Amino acid sequence: MANVALVSMEFVSAAISFILATFMMRPYLYTAERRFVGLPLGFTFLGVSYLLRGLTIYVSNPLADEMKWVHLFTEVYAFAFLAVTYYFSERELNPKKRLLWQSIFSGLILAVIATYFVIFEPFIPLFALPNYKLADTYRSLFGMILATYISVYTLRSQARNPDAKTIYAPLGYILLAFGEYSSLIWSMDSSFSALVGEYVIRLAGLSIFLFISYKTFSAKDPP
Repeated sequence: MANVALVSMEFVSAAISFILATFMMRPYLYTAERRFVGLPLGFTFLGVSYLLRGLTIYVSNPLADEMKWVHLFTEVYAFAFLAVTYYFSERELNPKKRLLWQSIFSGLILAVIATYFVIFEPFIPLFALPNYKLADTYRSLFGMILATYISVYTLRSQARNPDAKTIYAPLGYILLAFGEYSSLIWSMDSSFSALVGEYVIRLAGLSIFLFISYKTFSAKDPP
């Protein structure tokens, strides 16, 4: 029964993330500004991560181990894309900064591609995967640090230029950071309350983003 509840929450989290990705494609489609593409990519990777985690709980087959590792990498890439996007979002990109943005973004894409070979083609001993539990701990820590950075960044942005439509965005990222913290506690001592907290807090954060995105992008079309 507990597994059914966990799988359901993973699938709900994935569905919300994919919906958010479709909403966040709109600024990119209307402005053609490549800096915005990191937002839908970030939430798409989050959605894939949650979906794969749910599948690893639900199914048991030879691919389950590979899906567990893909889940770890996709969640890390999700927060990395989001953090990089926010870092450059309010900066005028001169040629040097634009080159830096493109280099970092391209590097993340190449890392995503390389991950496939590391997970599914482990024919080179150098690429042997570490202990999964240890990797999961680092994944949670990395996600918590990046989500915290985004939280601070969006709080400062709101303090400088308050926006009624996105005023709750920092809270959403704070909740995602706390969700990663709960995941970190779970990965270290298997506390069931921390596991439940991870799901509840994460869903609360994603729900805030869904509310913001609907109000911002769906209420009316951009001019």
